[in-house]
Amino acid sequence: MSEVYEVPDGYYYTKDHEWIIAKGSYYLVGITDYAAKMLNDIVYVNLPEQGAVLSSGQVFGQVESVKTVSDVYMPVTGKILKINSMLTQTPELVTNASYTDGWMLEIESNSFSEESTRLLNAKAYSDYISNLKSHE
Repeated sequence: MSEVYEVPDGYYYTKDHEWIIAKGSYYLVGITDYAAKMLNDIVYVNLPEQGAVLSSGQVFGQVESVKTVSDVYMPVTGKILKINSMLTQTPELVTNASYTDGWMLEIESNSFSEESTRLLNAKAYSDYISNLKSHE
């Protein structure tokens, strides 16, 4: 039986399995349900300092599971307005609620409209992970 992965519409996705969504004047960033399920038991999340300015594609943190440590990348250039401090106490939120309580960063981005053209929509990301699964 193949596993089903949640890929909600309205989000933008990277091929490194991060997501970003506009929330008014800011954006939320996290990792996808697919990434969380691949990592399995997430035990620790390392996030950047508030106020840091990071470029698209730059590593902003790590997600550590029982099996491995994975870097997490910025989907677009932006300034960190807030980090989800709940993840330090309850890193499993990333697995249990990837797109809601498991968000990682709240960012401000002046280049979202330009840089988001390189990101995938829900259908393109679903196709991408289906293709990955078919090559396992």
